[in-house]
Amino acid sequence: MARRNHTTELGSIACDDLTELGAGKEGWLVDNPNLLTALDTHSLAVANHSVVLVLDWSDGSDPTGPRVKIRPTLSPIESEYISSVEWLVFDDIRVLALGTSCGYLLIYSLRGDLIHKQIVNPGRILKLRVRGTKRDLTEDTSSAEICVVMPGVVARFDGSEIQSMLQRWFQETHSQFWDQKKNPVDSGSSNVRLPYQLWNVNKYGSCADAAITGIMPPPLMELQSSQRYYCAVTIGDDAVISAFRLSEDRSRSLVGAILSKVVPATFSTIASFSKMIWRSEPKSTTKSEAKPQPFARASPLTCLKDHPRKGEKLTLSPSGTLAAITDSLGRILLLDTQALVVVRLWKGYREASCLFMEMLVNRDSAASSSAYYEHVKSDYCLCLAIHAPRKGIIEVWQMRTGPRLRTIPCAGGSKILQPTYRFGSSSILSATYVPLEVFLLNGDSGQLSVLNRSLD
Repeated sequence: MARRNHTTELGSIACDDLTELGAGKEGWLVDNPNLLTALDTHSLAVANHSVVLVLDWSDGSDPTGPRVKIRPTLSPIESEYISSVEWLVFDDIRVLALGTSCGYLLIYSLRGDLIHKQIVNPGRILKLRVRGTKRDLTEDTSSAEICVVMPGVVARFDGSEIQSMLQRWFQETHSQFWDQKKNPVDSGSSNVRLPYQLWNVNKYGSCADAAITGIMPPPLMELQSSQRYYCAVTIGDDAVISAFRLSEDRSRSLVGAILSKVVPATFSTIASFSKMIWRSEPKSTTKSEAKPQPFARASPLTCLKDHPRKGEKLTLSPSGTLAAITDSLGRILLLDTQALVVVRLWKGYREASCLFMEMLVNRDSAASSSAYYEHVKSDYCLCLAIHAPRKGIIEVWQMRTGPRLRTIPCAGGSKILQPTYRFGSSSILSATYVPLEVFLLNGDSGQLSVLNRSLD
C-alpha cells in the first residue's frame, strides 16, 4: 500500500549565509529562543539579535544568488537587540517591520533602507501581530491593524496610516532617483510620527503575549460617541487568560472629562500670572526627545488564574472569534473571544505551537470533484494545526468541536509557519479564494513544505 503524502515540497532555503545565524548544527532553528522567523508568500526573514536575512524561495530563484541582509543601527549603551520581526504587505508594497528591546518600531525596505523609526513605549517589543478583517466581499474596504505587544502594554497602529506613509516614501524615493540634483534618501522618515493607541493591560500581571480580537460594544451607562472599543486577550505568568475592553479615547470618563477642561485652564491662568511677576526664561533650541504616548483607558473584563499554570503562546483565528492558547502544563485552550469562555481543551502537548488553517473537508458534490471547478470559501473548513515537537507530529483538528482529521509525522528541528496577512484590495477582488495555509520548515535540511489542503 502506497504511503500517503500529506505535504508538498516547495523549495529549499539552504545557503551559506545562514551560517551567521547558527545553521549547520542540528536543531539550530528551534533550539535558539532568540532566532526569529517571518514568512511571506515567496520570502522568509530570519533574524537574530543584530541582523536580518531575507531569503527568496520562489520558483526559479537562484539558491546561490545574493541575499538581503539588514543590519539595523541599535543602541550599544542600552544593549538593544531585535526582539520581533514581521512582514507588512500592501498590494505591491512589501516591507519588513522590526521591533527592538528598547520599544522602537523600525520599518525597512527590501533593499535595506530604513523607512521609518518610532518609539512605541519603553520596553521590549514581544510580538508584531498583523491582522486584517474584510468588512464585505462586495466592497473594496477592509480594516487593517498592526498590534504591538509588550510586557503589560498593547499598542494598535491603523494599517491605512502605515500604507499612506509607505506610499509617500516610495514616491519620494522614485522621484529622487530620477532627479540626481536632490539629496539622497536620509535614514528613515524620522519627522513623521504615525498615530497609534496605547493601553496598559498589566492589571493581572505582565503579559507574555496578547492580541486585539476585534471591535466590541461599549459598556453600559457609557456616553454615546463615535469612539470605538476593542477587545484584547492577554496571557501571562500570573493570569493564564485575561480580557480587557480598550477605549480609543483617553478622557471618556466623567472625571477625565472634567480634568481635561479644568486642569489646562488652571495652568494657563497660573502661567499668565507668573509672567507678570517673573521674566520668562528663553526657550531651548535643542530638539527634545520623543516622549512616550500616554495610555488610553483599558477596563478589565475577566481573568483566569490557575497557579502554577502559565500562558505561553496565543494564536488568533482569521475572524478573531477563536484563540488557541498553549500553557506551561502542556495544555491547549480554545477560547471563544466573544463569549470569553473556553470551549475546548487538549492535554499532553508540551512545547506545542498552533496555527489556524483551512482544509477541504466537504467534496461530495460532482462539481467540486471536477478539474475545472474553482473552490470557494464555503468548500473549506476552519481547522487547527497543532505541532507537537516532543511527539514529532502535526495534528489537524476540525473547529470547533470536530474530530482529528490528520496526523502528519515531521522531523525534529522543524517549525510551522504561516504567511502574513496581505492588506489591500487585490485580495478582496480576486476571483479565486485563497485559503489559509500552514507551512513546515525543516531547519536541518532547509526544506520548506506546505500542508496539503485536501484529505484525499
